[in-house]
Amino acid sequence: MKLFHPIILVLSFVLMLTAGMTLLSDLLAIDESSRVLDAFLLTGGVCVLLSLLGFATTLGQDFQVSSKQLYLITVSSWCLFAIVGAAPLYLALPSLSFTDAFFESMSGITTTGSTVLMGLDSMPHSLLLWRGILQWVGGIGIIMLGIAILPFLRIGGMRLFSTESSDWSSKSLPRAHNLIQNIGIVYIGITLLACVSYHLAGMGYFDAIVHAMSTVSTGGFSNYDASVGYFGDNPPILWVGSLFMLLGALPFGLYVSAMRGKPELLWTDSQVRGFLGFVVLVVLLLSTERVLHSDLSFFDAMTHATFNIVSIITTTGYVSEDYTLWGSYAVVVFFYLMFVGGCSGSTAGAIKVFRFQIAVVLLRNQLHLMRHPHAVFLTKYNGREVGDDIVRSIVAFTFYFGFTIAVLTFCLSLTGLNFLTSFSASVTAVTNVGPGLGNVVGPSGNFSSLSDMAKWLLSAGMLLGRLEIMTVLVLFTRTFWKI
Repeated sequence: MKLFHPIILVLSFVLMLTAGMTLLSDLLAIDESSRVLDAFLLTGGVCVLLSLLGFATTLGQDFQVSSKQLYLITVSSWCLFAIVGAAPLYLALPSLSFTDAFFESMSGITTTGSTVLMGLDSMPHSLLLWRGILQWVGGIGIIMLGIAILPFLRIGGMRLFSTESSDWSSKSLPRAHNLIQNIGIVYIGITLLACVSYHLAGMGYFDAIVHAMSTVSTGGFSNYDASVGYFGDNPPILWVGSLFMLLGALPFGLYVSAMRGKPELLWTDSQVRGFLGFVVLVVLLLSTERVLHSDLSFFDAMTHATFNIVSIITTTGYVSEDYTLWGSYAVVVFFYLMFVGGCSGSTAGAIKVFRFQIAVVLLRNQLHLMRHPHAVFLTKYNGREVGDDIVRSIVAFTFYFGFTIAVLTFCLSLTGLNFLTSFSASVTAVTNVGPGLGNVVGPSGNFSSLSDMAKWLLSAGMLLGRLEIMTVLVLFTRTFWKI
């Protein structure tokens, strides 16, 4: 039973956090239907009762958390959060099955952005706010939970952070507890700035709040069926969205360093420079291609190209237009971008830029070794030597990343989906992008028509992708459970 005591304590904190989150939606639900209000009140009440029971169970316990418990805490807390996040949606929308509600919730907390809901334009504001909150907390707010929990568990904050993120470069920063606090401050600050910017660009207050939460978290939930395409005739909104999606995809540890008087790290970091340089290159190429093959001005072409490219590469998943109609060249570009992701230590998903950069260094060294087999070439990245453990983790992650997509594609095909839908849905789930390709799950599509089995499979894929696969897979190894 001692194995589960710290897990119960953390899950109790998750339940209490969720209960607090429901209060925000309760305020809006007061002026809406009683069914919606009751859904949030019931969810919040049950969460409070269960959390108090959990606290009572662990009262007076002295914990020393092992690595086994740490991984169990991470995975179980995300699963529980997805379940309780689904409750208000399931209770408030009579036409929504629990499978759909869970899919929507998992898509929210993993910041994937895939949706099964239709009629968002007329949906109660309390539910739209709830979707935004799920993404905001899922983006990086869940790590802030460690501020309250870790002092009780006597573990370093960065240990929990490292099970949810690939930010190995930030482990050397001192005072991990203060680092997480500062990351939370930065996250809230950027969100508030995004909200103000959206409103100044032309959004109403409510839309600005929800879109700010889903933009900075690189989540992609919008208040409209047309996504941000609803504001497609307002270029300032698209440029504001592009800017804050980029900010959400940069390493938050570097923002903290900037706060500590080292702002130069934001533009001298190899990962940031490589990421931003790649975005600029792709934007210029696709904008030029659109101008040459359409009657758009270069500004209009660049506005929509920038927004959609940044949205996909940061794994946000907003769309301002159906980019699959831009031609086969654009479809191929966007498909490749789904795999890239943002920087390590950001809210973005997918493979992450630093892995590609280190892979390039390894490939270059291997080519040199073919010419000079007895020479020694160091693997250096960002001015530091890359250890063998990092190289092994990159190789392992890349293999399991591709293997997960392959298995998920095969399983989805068994549900009756064609190859394009199965494959692109698998990719978008594991990379946490949101829209796939084709008429069913493409930018103008919706996941509601998929079977229940397909939705559960994709939900599992979202969780695997958000926790970077290895964190979940390790639970299914024999050695993990050995005493």
